[in-house]
Formats: sequence, structure tokens, C-alpha cells
Amino acid sequence: MTDWLQAILLAVLQGLTEFLPISSSAHLILPSQVLGWADQGLAFDVAVHVGSLLAVVGYFRKDLLELAVGGYRSLSSGGWNAESDMILWLFLATLPVGIAGLLLDDFVAAELRSVLVIAITTLVFGLLLGWADSSRREDQVLGLRIAVLVGCAQVLAIIPGTSRSGITMTAALLCGLERETAARFSFLLSVPVIGAAGTLQVVRLLSAGDSVPWLLLLTATLVSAVTAYLCISWFLRLINRIGFMPFVIYRCLLGLVLLWLWW
Repeated sequence: MTDWLQAILLAVLQGLTEFLPISSSAHLILPSQVLGWADQGLAFDVAVHVGSLLAVVGYFRKDLLELAVGGYRSLSSGGWNAESDMILWLFLATLPVGIAGLLLDDFVAAELRSVLVIAITTLVFGLLLGWADSSRREDQVLGLRIAVLVGCAQVLAIIPGTSRSGITMTAALLCGLERETAARFSFLLSVPVIGAAGTLQVVRLLSAGDSVPWLLLLTATLVSAVTAYLCISWFLRLINRIGFMPFVIYRCLLGLVLLWLWW
């Protein structure tokens, strides 16, 4: 029963933190540091990330369908359209983090997954998000240049504690996008990123050949998916009203707690 309770709580935590600009890695380290919980393992990691992917695909299903239909029309007619633009932007914005992840994954896993690193990145990138939000211009529209810049900034997300959604939204705000546009592009950008990372994890899981508790993992996937879906919906409805400062304050407090635990 303890394993089930921990799995469900961690799945909720993953669903809440995957898309908010507060760093899922910073939160997932707390149960082990504070409560002494054991690592749930690769299979569980795959399950909750599949849940996150299902959530963002489900929420943006109309947008993704329009991209698919528009992309097909572009290929069949030989023309170019707005959907082709977005597909290109998402592809180019995903390339940098994909390459960096393949090259640096082992180094990050061995050297950067410490409480101190996560505490520092939680604080530093939280403050950067606050500065980007307070100095935002909101005078630009999403285009190729901004998409590539956001994609380059996303490379920093391989450092635990940075927050993929946090750094992409920060970069988008600094480029002059409005809050909701920055958030929507960050969420759409998560589809290829989480999908690629999840595929890599599945390959590793299959090659490991370990026994898999399928019922527990299916439950974790569903819990993560529902929680993440509700989180995305809430965030997009409220971001223009509340801004990013509540998340900045929260990140600073969390970073200080992690520093205290490390000390």
C-alpha cells in the first residue's frame, strides 16, 4: 500500500510541476530528501511522462490536428501555409535540446543531479523569470527568429532545477511575446520534447528487461495525465491575470528550502 500511495502522490506532483514554471526535478527530489522515499525507477518515470504527454496532446488536440491537416495540405499542394510555419518552428526549436540531450545526458546524470545544483538553478532561473515578466514588452509576434531563440534557451532545461516550461517562457517573454502566447508555445513545444525523451526512456526500459508492475504504472499514468491536463487549463486561463510573480516567489522559497536541506 505504501508503494501505491507514494506512486500516486509522485504522479500528482509530476502532473502539477511538469508544465508550471517551477521545475519538476526540484520537486521530485524533495520526497527522497525529506521523507526518505526510494527512487521509483525508470518504469515509473516513463509512466508519468507518458501521462504528461497525453495531457498536453489532449488539451491541444485541435491545434495539433490543424497542424497535421495543414502540413498534409502543404505537402500535397507544394505550397506553404501558417501550419507549415508552426511545424518548422517547432522542429527547429526542438533540435538544440535534442542534440544537447544526446551529447550531455550521461554527464548531467552523473554530475548535476545534486540538491545544491537544483537549489541554485531553481533560484537563479526563478529570478530570471521574474525579471523577464516585469520588463516584458509584448510588442512582438511569434516567428522563426523567436522560435529558434526559445529553442536555444530550452537547452538549459537539461540542467536539473531549471524547468523546461520556465526557461522557454522566460525566453519568449524576453523576446517580446505576450504571456499567453509564450505559455502556449512552450506547451506545444513540450510535445516533441517529451515524446522524444519518453521514446528514449522506453527503449532503455525494454533493454533493461526488468519486471514491470503494469497496474501501478497505468494508475500513475492516468493520475499524471489528469493532473497535468487540469494544470494546463488552469494556467492558461489565469496567466494574464496573475502573471508569473507567484511562481517566482514560490521558486525562491523552494530554492532556499533546498539550500537548507543541502547545508
